[in-house]
Amino acid sequence: MTIAARRAVFLDRDGVINEVELRGRKPYPPSTLADVRLVPHVEECLDDLKRQGFMLIVVTNQPDVARGKQTKAAVEEIHDYLSGCLPIDHFYTCYHDEADGCDCRKPAPGLLLNAARDHGIKLSMSYLIGDRWRDIEAGHRARCESVFINYNYAEQQPDPPPSFEAQSLRAAVDWILGKI
Repeated sequence: MTIAARRAVFLDRDGVINEVELRGRKPYPPSTLADVRLVPHVEECLDDLKRQGFMLIVVTNQPDVARGKQTKAAVEEIHDYLSGCLPIDHFYTCYHDEADGCDCRKPAPGLLLNAARDHGIKLSMSYLIGDRWRDIEAGHRARCESVFINYNYAEQQPDPPPSFEAQSLRAAVDWILGKI
């Protein structure tokens, strides 16, 4: 008996699920649960994906833990909150900083590859939605389609380009739903 491969939508957290704080057009994550603000229509968007059979997996870099600016407990408190109000199946989090050289910090594909292994996800049938170049490159490296929500941050843009560029989570989800 073979088990059918699952498909997933991998979602970056900050900027995709919850809003970021912009300082000089650069995005920063919420520091505490009290700072968390969901992006518009996120619950409806995730419900639409779930109805189509997608697993919803958050893949997020949280380097402020390694930098001593954030605690792992505070990050997990935010994840617990998001799990309680949104239909997210799992969180995969990299707590490392760039210098750590891990295989889980995006743009490395480790978070996606681990999730695929753990849950029987077929990456070629899956999508990644992100708002930074690191997200899109991780999606490319994992060989899934990528959707870039372009908020015009003052930082590097994705190269190679994403499969689709959107201006909102709603537009990103609508593009994915239009492909299936």
